[in-house]
Amino acid sequence: MESKLVFLGSGTPRIDPNRKGPCQAIVHSQKAYLVDCGLGSVHQTALAYQQGITELKPTSLQHLFLTHLHSDHCLGLPGLILAPWVVGRTDPIHIFGPPGTHQLVNNLLAAFKEDIFVRTSGLESASDQQLKPIVSEIKPGIVFKNADLRVEAFLVHHGNWPHAFGFSFFLQNKKIVFSGDTNPCEGIELAAKGADVLVHEAYALSAAQPEPRPGGENWPKYMKDFHTSTHEVGMLAARAEAKHLIVNHLLCKSETAEDVIAEIKSIGFNGQITVANDLDIFLL
Repeated sequence: MESKLVFLGSGTPRIDPNRKGPCQAIVHSQKAYLVDCGLGSVHQTALAYQQGITELKPTSLQHLFLTHLHSDHCLGLPGLILAPWVVGRTDPIHIFGPPGTHQLVNNLLAAFKEDIFVRTSGLESASDQQLKPIVSEIKPGIVFKNADLRVEAFLVHHGNWPHAFGFSFFLQNKKIVFSGDTNPCEGIELAAKGADVLVHEAYALSAAQPEPRPGGENWPKYMKDFHTSTHEVGMLAARAEAKHLIVNHLLCKSETAEDVIAEIKSIGFNGQITVANDLDIFLL
């Protein structure tokens, strides 16, 4: 069975009805491994399941890797924890995330304690054994490994976040790298080397202009410190000799996908480039 990369959500913090919050899935050896959990993630897994990706059945999801704890990357976490549990999940989900993930999960469970109490003590007879996630707070290095897949975490620089990670998935003879949110930094430079697929965030050049709102004059500085421009990601992908660059978490104004690809190509990257959309599927 072929492995797949599925974009469940390709959006940014901006509220776009056509793009759910950031969430990707590696589907390999009849299992799914989620990277990030933006708003709407669990509903997107249900939609992908309906479209034939059986590994993304919501009640079967077992592994989630969080790059960092910015809200747009984990707003879907209450849904992922609770919704499949309500309808019969048989095993708790294992969450791998930065320091602070334990506190986030515990606070979410506390916020829904009345719901949990009613479901476990009333006629639903739900068991809390499948509810509480298994949380592993990660450091750089191998964070998960089984017989045919290895996941390595690496540090990236995302503004003033003290702990932000990218992930490299090694499966069969393929290397799939997720940048997470980052500006150009040593972590992603090293991890991207020789990637078969590099999934990288980006912003179009127009998106780094001052904005007409309170504090908007600081927007160019914010973008440079927290994120990666199309020119920068193109140069990085070229240096890494990545075979396929997939642009995700794209911030732009009126640019089309073709415009974004042209900005990336203008600095000399000649590999394959795709701008991700929700529910895009790539064979690995």
